[in-house]
Amino acid sequence: MLYLILFILISIFFFSFLQNTLQRKFSRRQAEILSLKARKAQLTKNNQSLKDDNVNYQKKFEDTVALYDLTKDICKTLDQTKIFKIFKESLDDHTSVKDCHFIRTDELDEGKYKDFTLIPLEPVHNRPIGYLAARQISPEDKDKFSILAQQFIVGIRRALLYQKVQELTITDSLTQVYNRRYFLERFNEELERSKKNKLNLAFLMLDVDNFKKYNDRYGHLVGDAILKQVAKILRDTVRQIDFIGRYGGEEISIVLTETAGQQAGFVAERIRRAINESRFQVYDEDLSVTVSIGISVFKASSLKVIQLIEMADFALYQAKKSGKNKVCFYDGK
Repeated sequence: MLYLILFILISIFFFSFLQNTLQRKFSRRQAEILSLKARKAQLTKNNQSLKDDNVNYQKKFEDTVALYDLTKDICKTLDQTKIFKIFKESLDDHTSVKDCHFIRTDELDEGKYKDFTLIPLEPVHNRPIGYLAARQISPEDKDKFSILAQQFIVGIRRALLYQKVQELTITDSLTQVYNRRYFLERFNEELERSKKNKLNLAFLMLDVDNFKKYNDRYGHLVGDAILKQVAKILRDTVRQIDFIGRYGGEEISIVLTETAGQQAGFVAERIRRAINESRFQVYDEDLSVTVSIGISVFKASSLKVIQLIEMADFALYQAKKSGKNKVCFYDGK
């Protein structure tokens, strides 16, 4: 009987111990499961956050790429006004900046734009470009505006470089007037326009008197400086609608558009007098320079450029022959 009671007590103790052990294991397992669930929930949350961040970064990346795509659109044109229009449209699409202007250097009014952020555009070949002016750029738009502004600058510099190349192909490097090839192209176009619209046109052939003597006595550098100053006087004297070209050597040609014979005579005389009254400060020399001018006038519709040039050249010969520093019309002889 005693053994039975002892067995029962031992069994009760064993089963109690086993129950407690199992209970502790079950509690630990439950705690582990709860921990794993919490961990899973945290990982799920982190994963969603990463997905959201990825979506945001992808959108920012696409937006940034879209900003740089502006270069492709800008490079479709070389017109500065159109380049700014494309830039402004892109600025409106991607930012809240609305008040933005492209200001050329000679148009800058600092008082008018005192509340603006001014971004200077670096000169191209020492030629000033201007400023990009914007107002009320929010902090979140600063990076976008900076990227777009750089694309705009690339477009403007490209247009100016192209313009410079064009000028080099049509401009005489010494006098900065049209070279002979381009001048004759313009002359032909203007003559055809005059014929079509029944407009007046006059052609002047100008030659520096005694130019060879200047070269022989003072050297070719002095001769070049004289031609440069003569060309400058011509540019300052004629209208913007007229055009000037270096025909060859010391001969300079001028087309006076929509100009009749008497008016052409007044212009030629004004040119002759302006040069005659100028002092040419060339290096260490103080020189007086004169020119002779021959004039031909477009009258008959059958006349061609080469004929008008020959007529003016003959009138120039007459001016030289009659004493130089004169203006002569082609008289038809």
